[in-house]
Amino acid sequence: MNNVDEHLEFKMSTEENSVTNYLNQSINRNTSNMDLCIYRKPMCIDITIHFSSNHPYGHKLAAFNYYINRMLTMPISERAMKREWNKILIMAHNNGFPTHLIHGIKKQLMARKEGTTQTKVDQQHRKKWVTFTFHSTSIYRYPTS
Repeated sequence: MNNVDEHLEFKMSTEENSVTNYLNQSINRNTSNMDLCIYRKPMCIDITIHFSSNHPYGHKLAAFNYYINRMLTMPISERAMKREWNKILIMAHNNGFPTHLIHGIKKQLMARKEGTTQTKVDQQHRKKWVTFTFHSTSIYRYPTS
């Protein structure tokens, strides 16, 4: 595999103390089953776009949408899910995000996962508003010739 492209280097993951880390998963092998946990490299830092920055709102929330969705969709234990949720809340706090916003994202993603729909009022409200980011070509008027 390492001969396919000189810029790519594949390394074999080895098991240590019945644990193998592969991509973003930690696979724990027990005598009767295997447990999955979310794995972060030791040099992982908890920096995201700060809430007070001048980035588009959706960009600020993207990392938390990803982390929470990963937590909810991976087949991990309840204990691992609680541990991951605490890490997400600490990360949000360290980057200036209000806690209620992160809880709202989790609630929204859980509702989407469970297949529940929004109320009719929320759907009508969403149809009325369109968000244009500051760098979108849709908000500029170009001369026609």
